[in-house]
Amino acid sequence: MIRKALADDLHTVFEIVQTTIAEVYPHYYPAGAVHFFQEHHSTAHIAEDIAKGCVFLLCIGDVPVGTVTVNEYEINRLFVLPAFQGRGFGKRLMEFAESEISVHYEFAELSSSFSAQEMYLRYGYIPFEFRKIACQNGDWLCYSQMRKEL
Repeated sequence: MIRKALADDLHTVFEIVQTTIAEVYPHYYPAGAVHFFQEHHSTAHIAEDIAKGCVFLLCIGDVPVGTVTVNEYEINRLFVLPAFQGRGFGKRLMEFAESEISVHYEFAELSSSFSAQEMYLRYGYIPFEFRKIACQNGDWLCYSQMRKEL
């Protein structure tokens, strides 16, 4: 079941995001970039999006396993706990987000980390811009902006 996240879900969403970053991203990014991701996905940013009503939780029974943020035509903060990856939960969140977006827009955009880019390519997203951000320790965060016609 996918449901809108409420203010009481802030800690749950934060834990899903931070756990996934901590366990997956070090395999793809240097320490400075991982730290950037952790800071960027802060409780303050998540709380702002929950207040706007654009954060959703995927629960299996009563267990929250993933989250996605849908902000206008953008898919943001799509994370599935590592213990639940490879079971189609990312696909369910993606399909849900695209469905929400398609009500008002004919396309969806997202910023793709290296760890998720293969999945987004499988779902028809096309990179249109490469970006990089300078991080701690002289490290770089590199990612692609991707778009899909809905």
